[in-house]
Amino acid sequence: MSAVTSSLSKHQENNLLSLFSYARLHLLYKASIHGFTAAAFHGRCDQQGPTVIVAYNAAGFVFGAYTSKDYARSGAAVSDGEAFLYSIRAEKDKPLRVGCVSGKPAFTDGDPGPNFGDLVFLHEDKPAVQSNPGNCFIFQEAEMHGNDLALTEFEVYRVEGLGDLLEKPWRNIQWTSEKKQQLMTSIQNYLPEIKAVNQARVLLVGPVGAGKSSFFNSINSAFRGNMTCQAITGTAGTSVTTQFRAYTIKAGRRGGTLPLILCDTMGLEENADTGLNVDDVVSIFKGHMKDRYQFSSCSSILEDSPGYQKHVTLNDTIHCVAYVIDTCKVSLLSEKMLDKLTAIRKKANQLGIPQILLMTKVDEACPLVAKDLKNVYRSVYIQKKARQLSDFLGIPLSYVLPVKNYSEELELDQNTDILLFMVLEQILNYADSYFENQITDDQDGSNGPELYRSIDPRRVVSQRDEPKIV
Repeated sequence: MSAVTSSLSKHQENNLLSLFSYARLHLLYKASIHGFTAAAFHGRCDQQGPTVIVAYNAAGFVFGAYTSKDYARSGAAVSDGEAFLYSIRAEKDKPLRVGCVSGKPAFTDGDPGPNFGDLVFLHEDKPAVQSNPGNCFIFQEAEMHGNDLALTEFEVYRVEGLGDLLEKPWRNIQWTSEKKQQLMTSIQNYLPEIKAVNQARVLLVGPVGAGKSSFFNSINSAFRGNMTCQAITGTAGTSVTTQFRAYTIKAGRRGGTLPLILCDTMGLEENADTGLNVDDVVSIFKGHMKDRYQFSSCSSILEDSPGYQKHVTLNDTIHCVAYVIDTCKVSLLSEKMLDKLTAIRKKANQLGIPQILLMTKVDEACPLVAKDLKNVYRSVYIQKKARQLSDFLGIPLSYVLPVKNYSEELELDQNTDILLFMVLEQILNYADSYFENQITDDQDGSNGPELYRSIDPRRVVSQRDEPKIV
C-alpha cells in the first residue's frame, strides 16, 4: 500500500505552521484515500487531541478550522477559546485567521462531519462545505474560500506542540573537533572480546523510510571524508531495499576496514504479508542469511533456499540490533507496526542480543534542532519522543539515541558526525555485552578461555579455533 502523503505545498505548510507556536503536523486523515464521509473522518480523527482541518478547492484556497479539543461525538456544543478558522492563498503573504466570537461555542461535536457552525465540512457526506458566516465566526466568504464550496481534497492533521528548549541538556555532549577525533579513534581501535570474531555485526531494522540505508551511507561518508551513496536510498510507499546487505566501512578512501559490519534489511510494513518477514529477521540473528539474499515478503528463507547458510559461527551471527525509527512519525506508529517491532524484540531477547534504538530525522522533527543540531538534547520535543519510544518498545531511555543522517548535504558537518559516531560507540559497547555473555557461557564448556582477548589483541586465530554456533 502506498504511503498517504500531504497535499500541502511547502509554502502552504509554512503558512499554516505560522498560526501556531512551534508545532508539528501529523496527517491523520485524507478524504481522497479514506473517503469523503463523516464515518471515515471520525474513525481516524476522534480522540486525537488538537487537530487542524485543511480543505482544498479548485479556486486555489486552502482553508479550515483548528480546535484544541477532542472530537468525541458527544453531541455537545464545545467551547474552545483557542479555536479559529483560517484561509491561505498564494496571492496573500499571510494567512487569514478568524477567532471564535466570545461566548459562542467553537463547534458542535456530533455524528456528522466537523461542524464549526459557520463552516460545516463534509456536508451531507460529500466533498463539500456549507458556509453561513456571522454566528460563531465573522468572516467574508470571498476571503475565506472564494465562494467555492466544492472540495478537491480534505485532510485533518494532529497538531503537536514542540515546546521550547530545556535550560540544561538531558545529555551532555562535547561538540568539538577533539571529541570527534576521540570517537573516531575509539571506533577504529575497537576489538571484540572474542579473538575469533574480527568485526561486530549490527542489524538495522525499522519501518519503510525510517532511514536505515541512509544511516549506513552517513556513517560511511563520515569515515570516508566525503559523501557516499553505496546503499540505495529513496522515498517510496514500499521498501527501496530488497536485498539483505552486510556492509563494511573503510576509514578513508584507501584506509583499513572498521571492526564493524552494518547489516541492512528490507523495511517493515504493517501487514503480515508485506515488508520484512519476522522469521527472516530470526534467520539473520542466527547468521543463516548470506549477503545479497533477495527478500520475499510472501515467504521466509528456508534451509534449501539459495542464500541460506547452514554452518555458521559467531562471525556470522548478529551481535547488536539497532531499531531505526523516524522521529517525525513516532506518534503515528500503528499497533500493527508496534506489534511487529515487539515480536522482533522478543526474539532478540531470547537470543541474548543487545538492542538500541535510533531516532532519525531529528532535524525534520524539530525546527529548533534544524536551526542548530546542538539543540538536540535541549529540545523538549525530542526528549518527549525519546520517552515515548522507550515506553512503546520497553527499551530503556539510555538505549534511545537521536541521530541525524546526511540527506541533502554536499559536505560533511562536524556536529552531524559527532552524533553518528556517538551512536556507533554505543553500539560497540552493547555488542561487547553480547560477547561477554558468550565468554560466560563458553568458559564452562570445552572451548576454554584461550579463545578470548588477553594481553596480545592481534594474535591470529585459525579457523578451527572459531567458536561454532549450533
